Amino acid sequence: MSETKILSPEILRHIAETLNVPERGLRAVIELLDEGGTVPFIARYRKEATGNLDEVQIRAIEEKVAYFRELEERRATILASIAEQGKLTDALKARIEATLDRNELEDLYLPYKPKRRTKATIAREKGLEPLADYLWAQMATGTPLGEFAATFVNAELGVATADEALEGARHIVAERMSEDADLRKALRTLMHDEGVVVSRKVTDAVDEQDKFKMYYEYKEPAKTIPSHRMLAIRRGEGENVLYFLIDVEAERALGLMRRHVLRAQGDWTAQLELAIEDAWKRLLNSSIQAEIRLELKRRSDAEAINVFKDNLFNVLLAAPAGAISVLGIDPGLRTGCKVAVVDETGKLLEHTVLYLHTSKHGNEEAAPKLEALLRRHTVRAIAIGNGTAGRETDAFVREFLRDKGIADIFSVTVSESGASVYSASDVARQEFPDLDLTVRGAISIARRLQDPLSELVKVDPKSIGVGQYQHDVDQRQLAESLENVVESCVNRVGVDLNTSSWTLLRHVAGITERTALNLVSYRNEKGSFRSRQQVLEVSGIGPKTFEQAAGFLRIRGGDNPLDMTAVHPESYPVVEQIAESLQTTVSEVIRQPQLLEKVDRSRLKAGAYTVDDILNELRKPGRDPRDKFVAPSFKDEVREITDVQTGMVLEGVVTNVTKFGAFVDIGVHQDGLVHISELSNRFIKDPAEAVKTGQIVKVKVLTVDVKAKRIGLSMKELMAPAGRAPGQMAGKAEASKAPATMNDKLAALSTKWKVRV
Repeated sequence: MSETKILSPEILRHIAETLNVPERGLRAVIELLDEGGTVPFIARYRKEATGNLDEVQIRAIEEKVAYFRELEERRATILASIAEQGKLTDALKARIEATLDRNELEDLYLPYKPKRRTKATIAREKGLEPLADYLWAQMATGTPLGEFAATFVNAELGVATADEALEGARHIVAERMSEDADLRKALRTLMHDEGVVVSRKVTDAVDEQDKFKMYYEYKEPAKTIPSHRMLAIRRGEGENVLYFLIDVEAERALGLMRRHVLRAQGDWTAQLELAIEDAWKRLLNSSIQAEIRLELKRRSDAEAINVFKDNLFNVLLAAPAGAISVLGIDPGLRTGCKVAVVDETGKLLEHTVLYLHTSKHGNEEAAPKLEALLRRHTVRAIAIGNGTAGRETDAFVREFLRDKGIADIFSVTVSESGASVYSASDVARQEFPDLDLTVRGAISIARRLQDPLSELVKVDPKSIGVGQYQHDVDQRQLAESLENVVESCVNRVGVDLNTSSWTLLRHVAGITERTALNLVSYRNEKGSFRSRQQVLEVSGIGPKTFEQAAGFLRIRGGDNPLDMTAVHPESYPVVEQIAESLQTTVSEVIRQPQLLEKVDRSRLKAGAYTVDDILNELRKPGRDPRDKFVAPSFKDEVREITDVQTGMVLEGVVTNVTKFGAFVDIGVHQDGLVHISELSNRFIKDPAEAVKTGQIVKVKVLTVDVKAKRIGLSMKELMAPAGRAPGQMAGKAEASKAPATMNDKLAALSTKWKVRV
């Protein structure tokens, strides 16, 4: 039986409505996933079945289906447990089967869940449940409460007085309230909507550099607190500097409980009032707080992970410089700059060390050595890591190229985030077992310029440096999300089957690490692949794996020209039909894409979405979806933060996009912050609406704090506001406002400054 049948029609309808997708497409996606389909394959090659749902929608469906299948398993366990106790009524069963929320499901189970010994348990052992039932029923019997309570006095059971009997009955009533699913739901909603996150400093806590100073006495509504502030508070709590709670007005909670519990006035009312206060203070407040704290963690984790995913996506799809020979430099001070030259395919040609910063004659001695390397290997570009001494090394290289009159070689600074992680990894040791870690780093820097995607897939995504509090979020969820991003990027670009490393091949849809290694072994033994069909000869690749992977594998100069395109082998007959209708060959169609304008689509044996994709691919066969490479241009005279002056207009590269703004590398070792309010003249809710990681931008310097190493930048200062012509100056009052405002923002953000942890 297909797993699809586990989900009821009601749940499928709920998922379709929640995600705003057609139910037919939803069912098709679930069926394809259950059959072993991968998200990239389904999104690219099964559009007819899904109704053209994209990757984001398909991954959302995958996530929802997993959630509800877990919910169904838990529901079955709960029903079985209650039935075993002999307490499963038809009404309770109907409520349990109808709920679609995990919290509500657990609330319904709470009264029947095995529990530790409580005050209510002890009261029941003393025979006080009938008295609790009387209070809970709120119905007069003619006997005064005091007299009725006195009948429960029993020295043997430990009930000495009527007051003790009433106290025990209240404990039972309080526990009933704490286990009431409807009441818990109402209180949860109240605390979420009206609760306030309150953080304070732990007495005598040591906070080096006052990282969490902003949160020593801090309040913000739980409903709207942004992810980065919630994560900062949680980190402070984790480091024993802060503690926090969700504060809600007690009278609001007690009032809600009274409305829920009190149905009639009588001599029981005062006892129920006491039980309500006890239930809130002793049981419900802490329990609901724990649930809201968990909900806030999940929400802030999800937001932070989404920021990381967006940044990683843009970094991985950064424009490649292409198949050119590159000289990579891993800058260093005392130990020198490690240099590695790679050819067009990324193969190491030579490596050495340049001692630029160890003596005053370092540059003079390094220049001829560098020139010889460039000429010996016909180098087209120089990639310089942006770490320690990176700016000084960049300045030396630029001056060297200018002095030598070398115009056909360009120099660019490359982010080296994660390069050290790669250098010490098993992958690097397999590639270069005999090389020093720093040389491996220089090779990685050179390759990152050639093709960022191919090189960065070798690094743990968390080490690439584009996350926000990535060490504080759910690590399993983070790892899965980032792996999905890598998979999406690799398959969007496609992989050259004859040149790619196994580290890249393993991210192709349907291909595992073992299969990727088998592909490389086959290639090494048999030579280059001549056709996609040859892949079926590789150990571990059967028809299903081939179906999932084939469209994303590229073979250039092979036997079939379609093997270099994103057209799936299953659609080759459609292309042949196109060629026949044009009375030409497939090769000619690829050489002369203008012929496609004459195609009669109605006569093709394929769906409209498939035909669209085939025609688009044939117009630009094997095209790379990434942008054209453009190197950023830093100002030569701006090398240190002390060189940065208010009012300067600089070019930089966006290194990280967070919920509160974007960090920009302007070439001085310290990224500047463009606060969200300084990104655009129009209102934006998310910085990602205005910029993306890796984007080259122009910024104006608003503030510089050398001591705190903080730089405030603006992009909107360089934009023409509505109603003002480009280049027209702002009024004096308006212009003078910006720096002061930015100072306030920078001070407020001081605890979050180093987000690239």
